[in-house]
Amino acid sequence: MFDSTIPFGEPELMRASRFRHYLPRHDSPAVPGIVSPSLASLSPSLLADLQRFEFNEQRSEPLDVLAACVRHAQPVTVHLQCGDRAVPLTIFPHERQVHCPMPMDDLLAQRQPGLQVIHIEHALLPAPRDIHARWVSSGGLAFADLCFHPLGPVLWELALHGGRRELLPEIAGPAVYRVSLGLDFGAMRMPGTLMAAVYRLRRSTCHLREMAVWPGFDRERAERLLNALYLQAGLIVSRSHPDVVRESWFSTLGR
Repeated sequence: MFDSTIPFGEPELMRASRFRHYLPRHDSPAVPGIVSPSLASLSPSLLADLQRFEFNEQRSEPLDVLAACVRHAQPVTVHLQCGDRAVPLTIFPHERQVHCPMPMDDLLAQRQPGLQVIHIEHALLPAPRDIHARWVSSGGLAFADLCFHPLGPVLWELALHGGRRELLPEIAGPAVYRVSLGLDFGAMRMPGTLMAAVYRLRRSTCHLREMAVWPGFDRERAERLLNALYLQAGLIVSRSHPDVVRESWFSTLGR
């Protein structure tokens, strides 16, 4: 899916244990800070959103952090523990690009607990358009250009195969779902069961419970697909649909 980024060998990445040693600490010297205070200069709302992960069980889940960065449209570097190494993954939501100094397929091949968030800070690299302008003007290709990938397939793979098994909070709760007709899936890995589900969601709105009994699906796979579609900006979530209102009304009668 992803082109090889570094034809002349991987860069030297810092060991995760050593990286953690340099992180800022909370009141307790044993607890490193996952979220850098420098993010407040970008967006106080993003900082508040990310700080939710500091003291709960979701703090090490990459998809939650990347979803927040995309939702707030802020460039952020997320340091991930991949095996025994710390890998800086820089997200550029406006450009829909991600920078990673190791082969992306190797990174995404990791499964929890092999892939965890260590630290989140302001993007350490300039935006892809600025890097491109630099090497065009100088007549050379910057090393960093070899490490850029489309953001969409990265979010897609993490949603379908990462550690998060439940709906993201933004799309959870009473709702029906549908897929936007204009969503392009050209770069996504999509087996037959997923493709059939997407076409079905393009034709009509569906409840999560309906999706959970489709061929090849269960509740977890349905929730993963909805997360993946949401992060491609292709999911239509309706909370005022007559089926949702009707179901909510009848559920109150049973109380």
